[in-house]
Amino acid sequence: MIKITKRLVICILTGCLLGGLCVFVGSIRFGATISSYMLFSLWFNRLLMGIVIGAPWGDVSLPKSLLRGALLGITVSFAYFISTGFSDTISFFPGLMQGIIMETVVFFGSKRSKKNKNVS
Repeated sequence: MIKITKRLVICILTGCLLGGLCVFVGSIRFGATISSYMLFSLWFNRLLMGIVIGAPWGDVSLPKSLLRGALLGITVSFAYFISTGFSDTISFFPGLMQGIIMETVVFFGSKRSKKNKNVS
């Protein structure tokens, strides 16, 4: 059974938000030429990125956490990149940055909750 942790919830929500941003930018870039299933798959890819990064990984320092986010982000983005026939590099490389963003958000989000528990 998968345990739903705060880390997982934060990453899934961040993935949904970043996926929405990707859909918005993608629809502007491609206009009416992109099909709705490709926009959905772009959003879903970012959701999956949130699930992968939000998995219960061990606690590490911020630099290691950011490296992990970059590697997982680019790996998950590669799945979408393959589905475009290796043509949408503009959606591929932001996956690296979005992985870093997710790790940053969850790193500081979990630190804040730990500080609040210590104060109480």
